[in-house]
Amino acid sequence: MNQTVLMITSIAGAENCAASLARQLGFAVEIASSRKAGLASLRRREYSCVIVDENIAEADPDGAELLWKHSGLAVPMQINFAIAGSARLAREVRGALARREQEQALAMRAAACSMESELKSTVTGLLLQSQLALADPQVTPQLSVKLKMMFELAGTLRERLERSAV
Repeated sequence: MNQTVLMITSIAGAENCAASLARQLGFAVEIASSRKAGLASLRRREYSCVIVDENIAEADPDGAELLWKHSGLAVPMQINFAIAGSARLAREVRGALARREQEQALAMRAAACSMESELKSTVTGLLLQSQLALADPQVTPQLSVKLKMMFELAGTLRERLERSAV
């Protein structure tokens, strides 16, 4: 995945900071010089990280909130560019992106476990209901064949789920 960082700052030397950050991170770094320009950038594309200059955020808290709302899945960061060097900024961005990646991996595992549990429960229900239906003396031979097929398919699905869980 191509990662891109959006820096929203009006400080002098923002281009040098962005170039240094891009070298250190290996990501593309774009600059927006105002909240309005930042919002326009956020409408055009997705970013991995959105860094808002603390001075811009404090001068216009409602505007900063609007930036956070439009940042999508990007990691939001508020930094004081006047005191943060590019090395510190790179560490902060790396750390934030690593935490986000870890959170996403944990969320995906939790979702997979939940889905697997639901599938196992459904398959168990199919197996039980098809066995009960097969035990009914009023089941016709044609229906019995279909029920046996459903039982076998559910059993195969259960085996696949158990193998994937290992």
